[in-house]
Amino acid sequence: MVSILLLAVPFVAALVALALPERLAHVRRGMLPAVAALHLGLAVRLWLGPDSFHGLRPWLGADALGLLFLTLTSGLFLPASFYALGDMRRYAEQRAAAGISERTYVVGLFAFLLSMSAVCLAQDMGLLWVAVEATTLATAPLIYFRKSLGALEATWKYLLVCSVGIALALLGTFILAAAASEAGPVTLRVRGLAAIALDMNGNLLKAAFIFLLVGYGAKMGLAPMHTWLPDAHSESPSPVSALLSGTLLNGAFLAILRGADIMQSAGLDEFSNGLLRLFGLFSMGVAGAFILGQRDFKRLLAYSSVEHMGILAFGAGLGGAGLFAALLHAVNHTFAKGCLFFTAGNIMFRYHAKSTLTVTGVRRAMPLNGALWLAGFVAICGLPPFGLFFSEFTVLAEAFAEARYGEAALYLLFLAVVFIDMLGVFLGMLRGDPPPLDEGAEAPVMALPALLSLTVVLVLGLGVPEFLGDKLMEAAYIVDNGFTSMPGIKP
Repeated sequence: MVSILLLAVPFVAALVALALPERLAHVRRGMLPAVAALHLGLAVRLWLGPDSFHGLRPWLGADALGLLFLTLTSGLFLPASFYALGDMRRYAEQRAAAGISERTYVVGLFAFLLSMSAVCLAQDMGLLWVAVEATTLATAPLIYFRKSLGALEATWKYLLVCSVGIALALLGTFILAAAASEAGPVTLRVRGLAAIALDMNGNLLKAAFIFLLVGYGAKMGLAPMHTWLPDAHSESPSPVSALLSGTLLNGAFLAILRGADIMQSAGLDEFSNGLLRLFGLFSMGVAGAFILGQRDFKRLLAYSSVEHMGILAFGAGLGGAGLFAALLHAVNHTFAKGCLFFTAGNIMFRYHAKSTLTVTGVRRAMPLNGALWLAGFVAICGLPPFGLFFSEFTVLAEAFAEARYGEAALYLLFLAVVFIDMLGVFLGMLRGDPPPLDEGAEAPVMALPALLSLTVVLVLGLGVPEFLGDKLMEAAYIVDNGFTSMPGIKP
């Protein structure tokens, strides 16, 4: 029943928000944090025990892997909803002048929560494809929300690239069904495919995984299919950018992991893992190249997401402890990037700009947000005491443990390049004197979502709680059932 409610709550909320007249706009706005809190509460309920409703179990259900990403979606959506409230208030006059209704914004956010919940709960590869495509349709109006020429171009590029990607993923799903047909009655249920994987056509399985990886990789932001990401992040409202980077990319990664699960069950994990490591390292290298000299700090954060999606893919391709670290890294990245995009929105509102040539002296003009900006940089670059340090180090250690010294060297090189590139940009924004700004001080309440997100990453840097370690172990075992322990976390 809880799984059904996780879909029903945002669905009903979207319908109500769409139907409410403008004189009740305050009710529509107030629904955002209320629905977000309820959704997070339902997700937490699934951590306490299995769902009692079994009617749709073959198609919908919260296994450890899906539950992990569902909780990340809901956990970031809550601070994003509070941030969106303040964001709507401070841009109310500009939106009114441009004739932009916040109805689209609120309904779009609920539609995004609905579609992402479906992605995380889907236990059928066909249903998973439908849910991932639904996230594309739900987020397109959010990217275009400001209705500028830049937003139009970003939306067009997002729809074009992701539609091509999702078409390739559909072809991969068809090939997967063809491979399954040789082992018996056709099924697309994940566990059913894993059970018959050894009897499936191996060549068709390899072809299916290639199409799934490239198709869903476009949505995940893996290079070279990442081209929509910088424009979409640059033009979207800041809470939307946070959700795109922190949760939407995770959904595509989950879809790829579902395919990797089937490949592992078929004994073809060496093939699939090799592709994951290749795309992962290539994405990290591309991110380092494009971050260099980047003048739009929201685009810079987008390329940072490309780097971290590369880390996820590379870690997953190592299997074992590397896969565990990749899943932990997804948790850390979600909230670290949320902190940075929330802070970026505050800086943009104060400076009315997103160019690093204009935005200087942030530590003087906005002391609180300047501190969060610096801390967010330390976190996202994988420096202690934040959680990304442990997850990135564990990926590196697993690469050395498997004697993949060349890949480990490239991994270290790309991490260093990105760090050096970002260091100059962040310090340049923080130092110096600010340009003439409008009167007024930064609003501390708008810094709270960033502070809360950063706190999660800091806590995970001090130690992984037992309940999270257990769930990560369980999730990693689903994809790699040869993985039974994680030194330092679980014996």
